Amino acid sequence: MSRPLLEVRGLHHWFGGLHVIDDVSFSCRAGIVKAIIGPNGAGKTTLFNLIAGSIVPAEGSIVLDGRQTAGLPPHRVAALGISRTFQATRLFPGMSVLENVMVGRYLQTRGGFLAGMIGPALTARGDAAARRECRGILDELGAGHLADQEATRLPFGRQRVVEIARALAAAPRLLLLDEPACGLNPSETETLGTLIAGIRQSGITVLIVEHDMSLVMGVSDEVLAISAGRRIAEGTPREVQADPEVVAVYLGDPDVSRP
Repeated sequence: MSRPLLEVRGLHHWFGGLHVIDDVSFSCRAGIVKAIIGPNGAGKTTLFNLIAGSIVPAEGSIVLDGRQTAGLPPHRVAALGISRTFQATRLFPGMSVLENVMVGRYLQTRGGFLAGMIGPALTARGDAAARRECRGILDELGAGHLADQEATRLPFGRQRVVEIARALAAAPRLLLLDEPACGLNPSETETLGTLIAGIRQSGITVLIVEHDMSLVMGVSDEVLAISAGRRIAEGTPREVQADPEVVAVYLGDPDVSRP
């Protein structure tokens, strides 16, 4: 059996005296959608921040396709093939949709100050190629007609699509989506599910943190449930949904012990 694309082993992290990630281990096979679920305060976003390199784990390892990434700065982690979105959209005001998406393409270009001085024609060709590629990504996500509009003036659901397009522009092997359905209406959430399925079909592995169980059940191949920073269940969506500890955490059953 081939090794997983992502392997997380014995991960721990503290904020002050609070143990927010407590011995979490899991893996993610290439080419699947894996969801991470849990109540508010479970440590889901902290786990994402650790994987993306925004914070350094106190203990444990994070391995992407055989390469240890724990402790690397975010730009190095991104260059190795991990890209992400955030709970709150972080688009650049005053810039068009296309310009926002092109920011994500920066890691894949060879441009820069010296390149612009030495070979401006080469840099211009690279910019033109990046522009075409980013327009192509927007077209694939059904947002090509929005390319020239100011990104932050779009409806919230469209802004989510732009942020995902920007993450895809970095050509990731692993895409981290942090609560992408937050703030979306049912119709927008359904569209998001179709979009995620399309990303999976393109060969990109997706790790998603999400509260919307209809979306999780609809798009995920595997689900990891955590509570109070600890892993409590892992398996198919239906297996995790039926797990007694998961039911206890979500429904507050006093007869089922908590970790």
